[in-house]
Amino acid sequence: MTTLWRNRSYRLLLTGATAEDVGAAVGAFAVPLAAYAVTGSVVEAGVIAFVGQLGSVLMTLPAGVVVDRVDRRRLLMVGGAVAALAWISVVVAGLADGLAITAPHLAGALFVSSVVGSLLDPAGTAALHAVVPTEQLGEAMSVAQGRDAAATLLQGPIGGLLYGMSAVLPFAVSAAGRLVSVATAALVREPLNGDLRDARTERPLAALGDGLRYVFGVPLLRTMIWVFMLVNVVLNGAMTAITLHLVQIGTAPALVGLVSTAVGIGVLAGAVLAGVLVKRVRVGALTALTIGMFGLALAVMAVLPTFWGFVGALTGAMLFAPALNAGMLAYVTAITPGHLQGRMSATMGLTSLVAGPAAPLVGSLLLAHLGIGPALGVLAGVWACLFVALFLVRPLWRIGLPDTWEHDVVEWTAAA
Repeated sequence: MTTLWRNRSYRLLLTGATAEDVGAAVGAFAVPLAAYAVTGSVVEAGVIAFVGQLGSVLMTLPAGVVVDRVDRRRLLMVGGAVAALAWISVVVAGLADGLAITAPHLAGALFVSSVVGSLLDPAGTAALHAVVPTEQLGEAMSVAQGRDAAATLLQGPIGGLLYGMSAVLPFAVSAAGRLVSVATAALVREPLNGDLRDARTERPLAALGDGLRYVFGVPLLRTMIWVFMLVNVVLNGAMTAITLHLVQIGTAPALVGLVSTAVGIGVLAGAVLAGVLVKRVRVGALTALTIGMFGLALAVMAVLPTFWGFVGALTGAMLFAPALNAGMLAYVTAITPGHLQGRMSATMGLTSLVAGPAAPLVGSLLLAHLGIGPALGVLAGVWACLFVALFLVRPLWRIGLPDTWEHDVVEWTAAA
């Protein structure tokens, strides 16, 4: 079998996704800075960010239907080009005489970019399913985890440096990243879809319903969507409580940022190990390791709620998370029929969107009423219950190593 790195189509998709991720991360760092510079108001800057997130919320489920009905290579190209044009318009407005970046313009570009992102994320995952053999999906997803971690770590230093040179430079980098992804998608020769004739004859609402029935009809997917939602609420709620606590006690902004950097370093280190772990350790064991490690970190931080306690615990907390993310995503991608890839990916992606508004509320309320130590203690207790409950999820423990996944492919036909 050809190794993953000799797979031309995979290398092209990886190159495009890397350029897109780095560009998007740098642009995301600069958006709140530019929004405040344009409006002079933290409230109006928040409204701009909200408008951007609204694009993702509105498009996530419809995006899955689109990804399964259209040529995915063309979708990657057209979507990338549209997002690039949106950011190029911001760059032009910031540089041209007689023009200026306005709040509606920035909000509009961010909205377009988030809508495109909602389409391209499931399209990219589905594209990997088309070009990467099942037994190599775990390795491919592990590389993606490392790519995402690196982009997160780089966004602050690169975004800050570029924004300091010119307010429009980060957005120029975002546009360039999108254009690179357009070029690499254009060079992929393999078809990224199967036969689309049946998909195109199905009504969009019926297709959406079929995708939801698929996710909630497969026991593993049905269970994990609730698990991931709870994980997102507790994890992000804890990070919100820690960040607000540090701000309350007057911690320097640079040190507050170091807490997120600690998480990023842990994720990047875990991404290095992910490829080996996915090949040798079952997904069930990876789930227990990941949940157990973060539960231990929560307990340590509840007992030792200090800055260095947070940094130390969070650096190791996410060590196994990249392997779990890669293994689980690779497995559900491997067992899902090609014509349902977009809808499966989009529906699973709803977990973070639904949990997004709840997590800051949970973290801030616990902090306000209990203080940081007890707040983290409550979250650690919830996490411990989740850890125990995972051992009762039989489909999770039935998942074998990657060379057995092809035998688990779900046979699914659309409802009449």
